[in-house]
Amino acid sequence: MIVHIVLFKWQANTSPETIASIMSALRGMKGKVPEIIDLSCGDNFSELSQGFKNGLVVKVKDKAALDAYAKNSLHQEIIQTLIKPILADKITVDYEVE
Repeated sequence: MIVHIVLFKWQANTSPETIASIMSALRGMKGKVPEIIDLSCGDNFSELSQGFKNGLVVKVKDKAALDAYAKNSLHQEIIQTLIKPILADKITVDYEVE
C-alpha cells in the first residue's frame, strides 16, 4: 500500500470558507476516484506547522494506482481550479507500507 501525504500552505488572504470548500472537495473524491482506498484531510492544529494549514492523506494500492490517482480528471480539476489559485507552498510525501 502507498500512503500519499500533502501539506498545504495557503496565500495569506485566503478565507476560511475557501479552505473549507477545498477540504470538502478533496473529501468528495473518496468513492469517485477508484484508486482511493482511504482518504482523510483537515485543519492542522500543530504548533510546529511552519505555516502549513491543512493536510491530506490518501491511501492507494500501489505505485500504479498512485499514478492513476494523480492523473484522474476529478483530482486534476480540484488542483487546477481550487488549489493552485491560492496555494503558497506544499510538501508531498509518498511512502510504501506493507
